[in-house]
Amino acid sequence: MLYKYDKLNLIHEKLTFKVYWRVICIIATFFSLTWYISYQHGKMNALEGMSDIERIVEIKEHDTFDQDKLVQMMKDLNIKYPWIPMAQSIIETGHWKSRIFSENHNLFGMKEAKQRVTTSSGTQYNHAYYNTWRESVYDYAFYQTRYLGKINSESEYFEYLGASYAEDPNYIKAIKQAVEKHKLKELF
Repeated sequence: MLYKYDKLNLIHEKLTFKVYWRVICIIATFFSLTWYISYQHGKMNALEGMSDIERIVEIKEHDTFDQDKLVQMMKDLNIKYPWIPMAQSIIETGHWKSRIFSENHNLFGMKEAKQRVTTSSGTQYNHAYYNTWRESVYDYAFYQTRYLGKINSESEYFEYLGASYAEDPNYIKAIKQAVEKHKLKELF
């Protein structure tokens, strides 16, 4: 049984079940947070002693791709009209199942940039390849900044993509259909 000291009446009182339960929750939370912080600190220390290649492998293994992470990253990077690149990602990778995505970590079917800042590590399978899927998103952000910075509407965005991004004449139609079908605007 637990007691608390009542300073006003100078006596010890039994704790009620409600208070007893709160104390247990506080103690459990404290130990959980302590464990989590030491676990994260251990992970950071483990990365410090690794070579660049070992760090990349470690990050690849623990930062797996999912749509929610992509949505959040696009929000964080303030990607213009993010539902459009999200649709491009779905189309270019076949819902993130293509070889270009699984081996090159290329979400958008990007080619290796030659005249702008890029995060790509070269070309493989005639497309840019990246060490992680996140690098692909950063590269798209650089692409957007360089070439789409003055775009002020969705229609201008589609016009630019239709003229310079894809070889397929039905590409823009496919993007618009993917935006509608998967309700991509609602994600942002």
